[in-house]
Amino acid sequence: MAAASPPQSTGLLPAKSWRHFVAGGLGGMCGAIVTSPFDVVKTRLQSSLFQVNYVSLAGAGGSGGTLTATLPTRGLLWNFVETGHILRDIYRDESPRALFKGLGPSLVGVIPARSINFFAYGNGKQVIANNFNNGQENAWVHLGAAAQAGIVTSTATNPIWVIKTRLQLSASDHGTKVVGGSWNMIKTILRQEGIRGFYKGLSASYLGVTEGTIQWVLYEHLKKLTASVDGQGGATEWAGMLGSAGAAKCVASLITYPHEVIRTRLRQPLVNNVPKYTGLLQTLKLVIVEEGTRSLYGGLSAHLMRVIPNAAIMYSIYEAILRYGAAQDKLAV
Repeated sequence: MAAASPPQSTGLLPAKSWRHFVAGGLGGMCGAIVTSPFDVVKTRLQSSLFQVNYVSLAGAGGSGGTLTATLPTRGLLWNFVETGHILRDIYRDESPRALFKGLGPSLVGVIPARSINFFAYGNGKQVIANNFNNGQENAWVHLGAAAQAGIVTSTATNPIWVIKTRLQLSASDHGTKVVGGSWNMIKTILRQEGIRGFYKGLSASYLGVTEGTIQWVLYEHLKKLTASVDGQGGATEWAGMLGSAGAAKCVASLITYPHEVIRTRLRQPLVNNVPKYTGLLQTLKLVIVEEGTRSLYGGLSAHLMRVIPNAAIMYSIYEAILRYGAAQDKLAV
């Protein structure tokens, strides 16, 4: 199936530019719901507050044995096994609902974040191409559109991600029930840290714009390659599109993952009303000194298990809605 031609512009933005907003939001919502348990595990493994609890998996078969002070050296495959153990332990020790901790604020964040990102990117690449590249898209156009979309999205949604991260970290070491709720968390952050508390990790989010930029550029390139396989569309092209979305996200995540850990640390709750992590470089140095470089990849297995299917779901829904809209436009002519 050939890619739909962009609608003609009726002003600064292309006609029916809102479709990118709706399609991105729906895709992000579906992906977030399906992969939420892996998001909880990833956040906990990235955080210094929970790492020590999960170290016991190595010596206690995942049953919460004696805590140790240092992380065991394990191979990549063990990381995937560890993720499964943690999912099981959360389900058993905290309840099945705990696997979806932070999903409320996550959806509140994901839907506008994906809507804004896909809207800014989908329309931005057309605006940039029309004004600076004679209406032709290329890798530089995709890169510029992805970068500006990432900056806009990060700035607009950072407070929501702070709340989500705090909620996912709100469980005691011994299974004590935590008073949760987004509204309580908002009040706690305001009381303890003020408005600035909602923008913790923003510098790391801006650093993470590189991930979205790499992902979009790779996706566009891989999608073009798969589209040439079957110009008439069909299962081959859709399978290629799913693979393109997953592969682009995998590569982008592997390249830029440490920023995720730094961002989570910056968003952790205060310890004795004092922030342990205060800035991008300070956090990077402190994590390396205290825990070693490996800690910059904490939660990577859970992250990949979440983001790859998430990207495939999100992009396929996004593309399907855009193509359905284009088909309806042709029928209306």
